[in-house]
Amino acid sequence: MSRFSYHKPKTIDDALQLKNEKRGAVYIAGGTDVIVQIKNQELRPSALISLRNIPGLAHIEVNGGARIGALATISDIIQHPTLAQAFPLLMEAARRIGSVQIRNVATIGGNLCNCSPCADMALPLLVLEAKVRLRTSETTREVPVEDFFKGPGESCLLSDEIMTDILLDAPDVNTIAVFMKKGRVKMDLAVASVAVLLDMEGDLCRKAHIAAGSVAPVPRRLREVEEKLEGTILSEQTISEAQKIAKSSVVPITDIRSTEDYRREIVGVFVKRSLERALEWSHK
Repeated sequence: MSRFSYHKPKTIDDALQLKNEKRGAVYIAGGTDVIVQIKNQELRPSALISLRNIPGLAHIEVNGGARIGALATISDIIQHPTLAQAFPLLMEAARRIGSVQIRNVATIGGNLCNCSPCADMALPLLVLEAKVRLRTSETTREVPVEDFFKGPGESCLLSDEIMTDILLDAPDVNTIAVFMKKGRVKMDLAVASVAVLLDMEGDLCRKAHIAAGSVAPVPRRLREVEEKLEGTILSEQTISEAQKIAKSSVVPITDIRSTEDYRREIVGVFVKRSLERALEWSHK
């Protein structure tokens, strides 16, 4: 492991200044991704700048919608007294991440900024149409999560920016949400995953948001499936057609964890099962 300095700024401005002064420095939150990358010599930073001591970055506020600080851990999200009631889909995805030990240190901001195609928290945030707040020393901007990811390990985050918050609007009262994830073993990264958010009126699907992970360079919305479902009656035929479209609309790869064909098949199966479950719940 290469040598690097370690810094613990107490304000966002101090963190931004350190990043500007120390060429090759990287931010670290929980470290569950960064430390592994350093050990594997995939990352050779000149310095690590911890964001842990900056007040307010781990705060969670729920008031109709929600504001989740980028430094909130996955366990913070799971244990929050009201977040689960407002956003059960977010809870379901959070509970599927790693082990208790990982969830206690891994942060939601780190999960997003690592920009992995299999980022678990990205899928519920995509279908909930969340935004991320990015700050420099002088400006702040809000970016839809869908526009944040640019490629594996790449985001729209500029070198002089820090992600400070994830912003969520209140979901519609009639929404039904499902999250499904397939790994090789328990606590594994996703071979494929799907999040579905539907606004149902009986059997009529008024709105559909569907996202898939591990089947494209970035976590992505399945727009073709959404267009097929919106404004239609959910039936066996409609669900079957949506399954076929889902399989054909993803672009998975074959790697050490799975094959392209298997990932494609899993996405189709998960879309089918999610829609069947949503239809069942809409009748209760």
